[in-house]
Amino acid sequence: MADSGSSQTHLTPVGCLLLTLHAALAGWLALCISPTCDEVGHLPAGLYCWEFGRFDVYRVNPPLIRALAALPVVCSQPKLNWKRYVSGARARPEWALGEDFVAANDEGDRGWLRYFVMARWACIPLSVLGGYVVWRWATELYSREAGLLALVLWCTCPNVLAWASTICPDLGATSLGLAASYLFWRWLRRPSWRRAMAAGVVLGLAELSKTTWIILYALWPLMWLTWQAGSRRDAGAAQSRRLTAAVKKAAKPLAQLAAMLALGVYVINLGYGFEGSCRRLEDYDFVSQTLTGKGIRTGNRFAGTALGKLRLPLPENYVSGIDLQKADFEAGKDSYLCGEWKHGGWWYYYLFVAILKVPLGTWALGLMALVLTWSHATRLRPRYFAGWRNELVLLLPAAAVFVLVSSQTGFSRYFRYVLPAFPYVYVWIGKVASSVPLGQRTTACAMAGAVAWTVGSSAMVYPHSMSYFNELAGGPTGGHRYVIDANVDWGQDMVYLAEWLERHPEAAPLYMAYLSFIKPRHFGIDHATPPEGPHPDVRYDPEDEALSALGPRPGWYAMSIHRTHSNRQRYLNFLDFEPVARAGYSINLYHITPEAANRERVKLGLPPLRQDDADARPPNPARRVVKRKSP
Repeated sequence: MADSGSSQTHLTPVGCLLLTLHAALAGWLALCISPTCDEVGHLPAGLYCWEFGRFDVYRVNPPLIRALAALPVVCSQPKLNWKRYVSGARARPEWALGEDFVAANDEGDRGWLRYFVMARWACIPLSVLGGYVVWRWATELYSREAGLLALVLWCTCPNVLAWASTICPDLGATSLGLAASYLFWRWLRRPSWRRAMAAGVVLGLAELSKTTWIILYALWPLMWLTWQAGSRRDAGAAQSRRLTAAVKKAAKPLAQLAAMLALGVYVINLGYGFEGSCRRLEDYDFVSQTLTGKGIRTGNRFAGTALGKLRLPLPENYVSGIDLQKADFEAGKDSYLCGEWKHGGWWYYYLFVAILKVPLGTWALGLMALVLTWSHATRLRPRYFAGWRNELVLLLPAAAVFVLVSSQTGFSRYFRYVLPAFPYVYVWIGKVASSVPLGQRTTACAMAGAVAWTVGSSAMVYPHSMSYFNELAGGPTGGHRYVIDANVDWGQDMVYLAEWLERHPEAAPLYMAYLSFIKPRHFGIDHATPPEGPHPDVRYDPEDEALSALGPRPGWYAMSIHRTHSNRQRYLNFLDFEPVARAGYSINLYHITPEAANRERVKLGLPPLRQDDADARPPNPARRVVKRKSP
């Protein structure tokens, strides 16, 4: 295993080139795509932090990433509108504030988009940091070649690129959580106060990015105990002296571990400006059943108890944010998988989606790493097996994230929730590249083919990386048969739609069903709502003249993938039509002729349209298209 202080840990020109390419790809993607649904809330929430020094807007996520993203926007002095701000235990004003922010800065040229682009660019260095740590850890564990392979996987991963180009906290949290784990591993190998403090600070930053990383407060003491147990076993001390020696040896690292965890808590409070820190547990107004008690809308099950007198060493909105997020999972949401809608989720959802949204070349590399680890573990060859303690510290956080997210079955929607597990796996897969210095040509050639498959598959979809699906799913045009929502359609292609309409003025008037918290008029698009139904579970009177208003009609349609698959099944009939074009991979464009409309209506049991019905147009048919200016 390479020593952490060796020359191998200096970033090579190839590594620098890869990180530069990654930043450029993420930066261009940030410029191309529309604000996603969550970004519409994150940006005003970040601006709110700087404007008022409070953190109750979008409190289900800690404030670090959105505050970082909003910083260059604050310096640009945009117009702000806080009239629709509301407070309360269940208040979620961020999307109303986001809509008002866009409206306030819309001067008819989509100039408001530049604020989102600036915010996205401010977050890209976090993705570069993640790539550097992936390279560094794999290099120290296995070899220089392993570090390069791990870095290639990170820099070209479509899931990493997709979320590195947004201000959603998932990618920033992924990088900071990885950095904290890496520094903790370095401290385990060679404990010192300096390393402990570094790990503690970055732990706090990771907690300020996403509450998922609260699991590190359980994992780190467990991993330290496991590391100590392995150290004593390896030392083989005499039985009579083992206990005394172990206590003396562990006392100082134990104090450092405690200080590390305490420093992480201090950084959390510092990040919130100590807003509401150290409140008594009974003083909170909780909303989740876990903390209120069953059958209570708001309250506190700890009120009047001895436990309620305890003061939590955490900021108020950090605690209430976790509570509100827990309430969301308890209430549940409708989820979609393989054509089935249900209220709630599936424990295997994220594993299933990983099979479809991770490049097959990466899966092949993972299988190779598993075989190499298994075949060489007993031989203790560091190029393929770095010792069970090192590999446990590397893989346990990834497994914990995956299990934690999968266990929340109130709803199953967002594959990005397991993104923090990715870099650990990439570091571990990097070991396959050690076949190059070992002269194992067959393994090296297989590795090269798998890497080419991964890179090529990702490049074929870029810059539509958010809609990426591998070949097993049928690519980005086939993935919607299995999952929807942010896995394929999160409002990111509205700019592409506006540009397509500029090039095709004949596509008017326009029916449109879209997924975005930004109204189409801010993109320069006027539209009418498509006719619905019929719903398959509703009985209709065949003599009812209102049936003519249901079902497909002739005209031009822009149909979001997510809305097409809506659990209300209002627009499922569009799956029977072939799109004439696509805006990205999340919006299909259709031109339905009177003949095609009537064929589909007969199939649906609806009366065919009369000529006057077929010629009818949606209200407000004029469509305003504004030429796009670069943000």
